[in-house]
Amino acid sequence: MSTPRPPQPAKLVVGFLLRDKKLLPVLAAALEDRFGPVALVSPWMPFGYTDYYETEMGAPLFRRVLAFRDMVGQDGLARIKRATNAIEQAHMMEGRRRVNIDPGYLLLERFVLATGKNYSHRIYIGEGIYAELTLVFERGAFRPLPWTYPDYADRPLRDFLQRVRDQYAGDLKRESPGGRGRENG
Repeated sequence: MSTPRPPQPAKLVVGFLLRDKKLLPVLAAALEDRFGPVALVSPWMPFGYTDYYETEMGAPLFRRVLAFRDMVGQDGLARIKRATNAIEQAHMMEGRRRVNIDPGYLLLERFVLATGKNYSHRIYIGEGIYAELTLVFERGAFRPLPWTYPDYADRPLRDFLQRVRDQYAGDLKRESPGGRGRENG
């Protein structure tokens, strides 16, 4: 029999797909107000994997990913996705999104993204939101799965997530009972 235990906290990771790079500081500030400071920022990456978003958002599109300092509960992913959807809606112009925001969380063994779209490999987590296992960590690296979005499967984004994972491992060590733990004050 398995014994239920609380899950480990996760590292919040949020991806942005947008055309107007100047919009990112406003979006990041809105998320920092809600989830705390950003710890790591990916380089800008051109997004040429699909033209799916171009009709709504224009071209060229760029991807940037932020990892937040504070950890979050895994059970909060649906709430986080609803918050990022609200930010997307608040920045719409003439009924079109100017940004697509992809929140997810990272653990030592996996990277999970939230979505509002159901599919065979996605698990419903409440509030109209599904979780997708996007990458698994094995043999020392994040590995894509057959359904992983091409930009998340590509080396630059996986390399960034490796940096996030390294920071997360250090965070867990500091938070563990055997580690130094959080400083009071």
